[in-house]
Amino acid sequence: MTGSPAAPSRGTAAPFAALLLAVLAFSLMQTMVVPALPDLQRAFDTSTTTVSWVLSAFLLTASVATPLLGRVGDMFGKRRVLIATLVTFAAGTLLAAVSNSIGMLIAARAVQGIGAAAFPLAFGIVRDSFPRERVPVAIGLISSTFGIGFGIGMVIAGPITDAASWRWIFWVALAVIVAGVLAIVAFIEESPIRSPGRVDWIGVVLLTGGVVALLLGISQGKPWGWGSPGVVGLFVVAAVVLAVFVVAERRIREPLIDIGLLARPAVATPHVASFILGFALFGAFTLVPLLAQTPSSFGYGYDASVTESGLFMLPMAVTMLVASPLAGRIGMAVGFRTPLVLACLVGVAGFAVFAVAHEHAWAIYTGSAVLGVGVGFSFAALVNLVVSAVDPRQTGEATGINSIMRTIGGSLGAQISATIIASDTLPGTAVPVESGYTTAFWMSTIALGVATATVLAGPGRPRRPAAAADKGDPGNDPAQPTRSATH
Repeated sequence: MTGSPAAPSRGTAAPFAALLLAVLAFSLMQTMVVPALPDLQRAFDTSTTTVSWVLSAFLLTASVATPLLGRVGDMFGKRRVLIATLVTFAAGTLLAAVSNSIGMLIAARAVQGIGAAAFPLAFGIVRDSFPRERVPVAIGLISSTFGIGFGIGMVIAGPITDAASWRWIFWVALAVIVAGVLAIVAFIEESPIRSPGRVDWIGVVLLTGGVVALLLGISQGKPWGWGSPGVVGLFVVAAVVLAVFVVAERRIREPLIDIGLLARPAVATPHVASFILGFALFGAFTLVPLLAQTPSSFGYGYDASVTESGLFMLPMAVTMLVASPLAGRIGMAVGFRTPLVLACLVGVAGFAVFAVAHEHAWAIYTGSAVLGVGVGFSFAALVNLVVSAVDPRQTGEATGINSIMRTIGGSLGAQISATIIASDTLPGTAVPVESGYTTAFWMSTIALGVATATVLAGPGRPRRPAAAADKGDPGNDPAQPTRSATH
């Protein structure tokens, strides 16, 4: 360690607002483009498979950039790397706004994906610079921004597209990004904590290749067929390349990712939970708008427009905003495994409501609100568990991996949910039968039950982190390496 966290020379309010603005810019871009996909397909006269790359390219780059730039931030300075990340993100957004071909737009979205690194970098800045007692709540709120932006993006994209055009989605996002860059420059000071070393380019290449093959296989499972040679081949390549990556990282002196760290139960448990939660939750994000837009003449659905369907997700964003700081306070009092268990159980209840009563609009709103509590609790608890379990010099690396686990789980869950509802359609139409939605919702319910069991089986016992810190436990001191995550 080349330094120790210093108390912020300014108050925490302005730096915290700056970090929230920075991560909000990325979280909005996750879904703002989704309602515009039909418009993009018409504007560029392209196929459904091709236009789907507007999402896939963003996801692929984000998955690789998250752990990589999180690690680079640990090495060279989190503020410096965060600013560079946001500037690159802004450049990609500008390119998207002026794109005159589908290829140019896909390339722009790939550049935009680099903005995903804002999350691990923001977590690291909070841990390094904020007073210890404020770290859990701050991390919880920043984590919840991932889901809040996801929901808000779905809600506001429709009105923007209807009132202007799809290009204004990117112009609005660009304004938020620029504001975020200016706020970071003005209010964030560079952290003195460093993890000196060299960039492990072998690890970068192997991780990139493995993750790209895996997510490409997942994203193309539906259009190509899950048993097709292309998809199976991509999964085989991903397995081989990632296995080589693990072997190489164990032998490299300064690895991109500390494999030994990931093997520790205190770190592995929240990573596995993040994968399962992503798998379950992203199903709701993608299926609820589709269900709402289905014409009621088919026996279910709500005849919702793109704008109206987004409103079904609004309760989730509202309750998530309330739940995240509450999870931080609960975690400070009894340990962060407790809010994570509660998150899984609340999620089970929310998806059960979807599964048994989705023919009623009140059930969709209620289930969305309940899930918002679960998402807010889970995002806050997961990152705090990871942060408390690692050396401050590994914060970006560890939280980056947690994000990529959620992304991979979410990609797989969204694709499998889409495959389930598309497997059986009403005669003479491409409209899914209602039972497909029921099955997909029950699948997410069961997945969250598995996540509950995983967390309960992992290490940790409820206790007060502050009390432990008073006794000199470095596991609760952001300035010291941790032995294990027991909270």
